[in-house]
Amino acid sequence: MMDQFLNQFLPFSAELTAFRAFELLGTGQAQTYLAAARKVVGDDLLNELFTAWASIPAGDSDEREAEIRRRILGDEKLGPIARNIVKLWFTGVWYELPRAWSETYGARENDATFVAAPAAYAEGLLWTTIGAHAPGAKAPGYGSWTGPPVIPPA
Repeated sequence: MMDQFLNQFLPFSAELTAFRAFELLGTGQAQTYLAAARKVVGDDLLNELFTAWASIPAGDSDEREAEIRRRILGDEKLGPIARNIVKLWFTGVWYELPRAWSETYGARENDATFVAAPAAYAEGLLWTTIGAHAPGAKAPGYGSWTGPPVIPPA
């Protein structure tokens, strides 16, 4: 069952983070992040999220992006989960779902703010996005501090 979810989780995450699935796998956190999402929201809600995402026609990339925003990110039920998955990739932290969500769809036993794994901070996509290294976790190299950071092109 994990493979089925991973096969959906990676392309879903790639599309929402704008990183390739290969890059996401390179963090070493894909299974950890999937396990965190499953632990909090469960398989049924993840299935619902991935089914909604898969139902959006491929078509024009701008149209697809608009549909993802409308059908997933803008959805009361699926939006907070999808946004949490994006935040998980960038920061390594699962953030507790909003109170309004829990009141409407039911509180989840494992729903709390937590760091997904010890390596999650250092592997967060945030650092790649801003062209920096995670402070205290990945040494950038001797003398790298002498110049300003270089932000990679988008």
